[in-house]
Amino acid sequence: MIAGFDTPTSGSIAVDGQPMDGIPANRRPTNMVFQSYAIFPHLNVEQNVAYGLKRLKLDVGEEKRRVEEALAQVSLTGLGKRRATELSGGQRQRVALARALVMRPKVLLLDEPLSALDKKLREQMQVELRRLQQAVGITFVLVTHDQYEALAMSDRIAVMFGGRIAQVASRRKSTSARSTARSPTSSAA
Repeated sequence: MIAGFDTPTSGSIAVDGQPMDGIPANRRPTNMVFQSYAIFPHLNVEQNVAYGLKRLKLDVGEEKRRVEEALAQVSLTGLGKRRATELSGGQRQRVALARALVMRPKVLLLDEPLSALDKKLREQMQVELRRLQQAVGITFVLVTHDQYEALAMSDRIAVMFGGRIAQVASRRKSTSARSTARSPTSSAA
């Protein structure tokens, strides 16, 4: 609903104080990193990151500068010419993040972006995502089924049951209650 792929049956959604009612997905100040990353295998890293910028019709220099900036934000400087098939899982996830960030959204939506990674890389990327969010200063909305991941990465956590928010708390309050919490169906940070 935040991205505009579905319409709320009640209530409304605003981003930065602006109502999103009737605003199509491609016109919202949001971007999304999907669980599968959705990296185009026939494009190299730079081309994948620049994909969304094409519709903005920026001059070549500005597009290149923004792609380089996005790659630096996700620690992929120097890998722009690599093909998507030559990247590790963590690098592919970073390309997906750079492709979303290059559009400079006000809200970045992350749909279980770490679920395909092994435990060690997943923990490393939790730290990286938290660092990145603080560096770019935009709102990240993270959906995860992993309670500990939500606690490690979030400032605020909403626990949802049956499509409804059951509880919202700051990370500090949530960490003290984690030993008694039931496993959530979905958590958003």
